[in-house]
Amino acid sequence: MNICFLHLHLLVLSKHKDQFDNLEKHTQWGIDILEKYIKFVKERTEIELSYAKQLRNLSKKYQPKKNSKDEEEYRYTACQAFLSTLNETNDYAGQHEVISETMTSQITVELARYVQELKQERKSYFHDGRKAQQHIETCWKQLESSKRRFERDCKEADRAQQYFEKMDADINVTKADVEKARQQAQIRHQMAEDSKADYSSILQKFNHEQHAYYHTHIPSIFQKIQEMEEKRIVKIGKSLKKYAELDQEVIPIIGKCLDGIVKAADSIDQKNDSQLVIEAYKSGFEPPGDIEFEDYTQPMKRTVSDNSLSNSRGEGKPELKFGGKSKGKLWPFIKKNKSPKQQKEPLSHRFNEFMTSKPKIHCFRSLKRGGATPEDFSNLPPEQRRKRLQQKVDELNKEMQKEMDQRDAITKMKDVYLKNPQMGDPASLDHKLTEVNQNIEKLRLEAQKFEAWLAEVEGILPARGEQARRQSGMYDTQNPPAINSCAQDRESSPDGSYTEEQSQESEVKVLATDFDDEFDDEEPLPAIGTCKALYTFEGQNEGTISVVEGETLHVIEEDKGDGWTRIRRSEDEEGYVPTSYVEVYLDKNAKGAKTYI
Repeated sequence: MNICFLHLHLLVLSKHKDQFDNLEKHTQWGIDILEKYIKFVKERTEIELSYAKQLRNLSKKYQPKKNSKDEEEYRYTACQAFLSTLNETNDYAGQHEVISETMTSQITVELARYVQELKQERKSYFHDGRKAQQHIETCWKQLESSKRRFERDCKEADRAQQYFEKMDADINVTKADVEKARQQAQIRHQMAEDSKADYSSILQKFNHEQHAYYHTHIPSIFQKIQEMEEKRIVKIGKSLKKYAELDQEVIPIIGKCLDGIVKAADSIDQKNDSQLVIEAYKSGFEPPGDIEFEDYTQPMKRTVSDNSLSNSRGEGKPELKFGGKSKGKLWPFIKKNKSPKQQKEPLSHRFNEFMTSKPKIHCFRSLKRGGATPEDFSNLPPEQRRKRLQQKVDELNKEMQKEMDQRDAITKMKDVYLKNPQMGDPASLDHKLTEVNQNIEKLRLEAQKFEAWLAEVEGILPARGEQARRQSGMYDTQNPPAINSCAQDRESSPDGSYTEEQSQESEVKVLATDFDDEFDDEEPLPAIGTCKALYTFEGQNEGTISVVEGETLHVIEEDKGDGWTRIRRSEDEEGYVPTSYVEVYLDKNAKGAKTYI
């Protein structure tokens, strides 16, 4: 029975030990889950931070560069909307950075600290449980030892008593031996009584400790472990909720960023953008008038009037007939604009204007061949020229203001030196002050020059403006009155004949031919070869000609080293194209025959 009781107690202790092992494994698994969640949130914050960085780099990559051509493009509402999208994208990236920062501080760091505390708490609880378990096991061993000693002493006392009784019954044994046996039996009996008392005491103590162990210590430790585990579960739940709330907090701000993009898209005004393009590129030229029908069926009779070119230049020059070689020798860049509503003006006045403007066009060939831009931008259309001149005037005024501010600063410093000579020599600033004044005067003269040109373009100085327009290839706006007046004379003639108009047109053609003599020969330049257009070229500048890819034309002048080749499409249509745009085939008998590609 004692052996069974012993096994029963050992079995109970073993089961409690197994429960501690199970709880230890389960709580360690809970900590592993918590650490796994911390790692998940940490990787999420790294992704958010990387995503935000990539968005910021993307936004920065497409931002307009300072002092670049891209800044001019952002005048248009579509480009402004794109710029707003870039800015909103940058703000959008900032919200992802906020998510990363808040998740790091409020979840990752906090949970990492909690895990350390949880490990210490768990270690403490299991240490107390192990200690209580070891104490009850020690008490149990003491009980077993005292019980075995009591059992042994009882057996020894029983054997001593039997030995005494045997000796006492034997008549052959001396009285001394019997007394000795009796004393030995009494000693053994007393040892058994002492062992019994000791065993009883230890048993009572063990029962008390066992009751405390099973009803106080172990339940308390298990309760603490349970509370610790439940607290861990609650902590994970709160962290998961916080994880979602941090995302929800930035959703309104992200929504505002997206609303900003939508608002920027709605602000696009295609009409405004179109108007900006028109303002940027309008030339200021008036459209040409209608071209009159030229009737070749009537006899070509030329009537010389008092205002003819032959009378103005002398009678020794032979009469040029309509339809001759010189027919195509008009000023190459004059557009015939015949509007019947213009008043008649003597051709001699036109000729005088031509002769007056001749010194102004000394750089005409350089303009035709794409040379350097004139200082007054006379190669540009009127509106573009006005904008460039205004821009130049503003730049000069700005530089002049800087110089004036510098002059004021030097003057104040000089006054300080005069009042306090120990601070510096006033004479040392004279050279710098003189230099600044010279710069101001130079800038002032330069600004006045450009303001005068600007006044010409804006029509404040009509006379100079007319010469400047002729200088930039705008004679076609001045020429129509003389030509169109011919149509009025023809309409007013009694018989409706074409004689007067033919005479007037012949005089204009002779006039243009004589004016063109300043730059070209009397006869048209002969073709020295052919060329094929490799690419389409839009000849928008004066002196150039438009060509279409694959078109074949005549070459009348080779490239002189400036990158331009002079070609002719028909007898009246010629101009310059970039040499790289055509493939030239010179005649075999031409000197220095080359092929340009």
